[in-house]
Amino acid sequence: MLAVFQNLFAPPRHMLLLVIAAWLGLTLAEKRAERHGLSRDELNNITFYGLLAFIIGGRLSFVLQNIPIFIKSPAGILSINPDIFDPIGAAAAAIIIAAMYGQRRGLSLWPTLDALTLFFAILMVGIGLSHLAAGTAFGKETDLPWGINLWNAIRHPTQIYETLASLLIFGLLWFQKQSPRPGIFFLSYTALTAGAQLFIQAFREGSSLIFNSLNQNQVIAWAALALCFLAIELLLRQTKKAG
Repeated sequence: MLAVFQNLFAPPRHMLLLVIAAWLGLTLAEKRAERHGLSRDELNNITFYGLLAFIIGGRLSFVLQNIPIFIKSPAGILSINPDIFDPIGAAAAAIIIAAMYGQRRGLSLWPTLDALTLFFAILMVGIGLSHLAAGTAFGKETDLPWGINLWNAIRHPTQIYETLASLLIFGLLWFQKQSPRPGIFFLSYTALTAGAQLFIQAFREGSSLIFNSLNQNQVIAWAALALCFLAIELLLRQTKKAG
């Protein structure tokens, strides 16, 4: 843990890719927000507050989990080092703040998620590229000809797998016809992303195991995939009843 603080003010080079992806994703989402019943202003606001909560929540969550270290080095709280960050706490904070904003503004859940889907899709492309730039989320060792030399070994380029899968999913979404039922667009994206993760996680190094045999991230992806199919089925049934 102390190694994280050896270079507190190191410039976060790979973070630039995430910033560019967020900007591009928001720009593309704006172009189609109104077809999902969300104004551009509402889309910008909920994205802004969600991202702000993501950044602040991720830092605060990390600090709270490592209070003894920050008591000794309080300047680290304001460091620009992206390693001082808890992604789970960040995601929780973003979801809570975005949900509070949406409820206060009277925004419907499914149309709002549909409007944000293209933003999520492009952001996933940025995450794959940032993993590649930082050398994180790397793959297992391989002797395949497309392996990349990383951390003193030839490895599966799982960061590239992730980026290509995200680009393919975005392309499918961009040309997908609009569903008359709100929520199908977002759930389709989530199901495709979960399916891609089932493949990618099989080649990723250092994944946590459940019962010493099951890949934790694959179990989560299976659960997400099942929930998406269930939600899609329920939405389609509601559409048939309403018709």
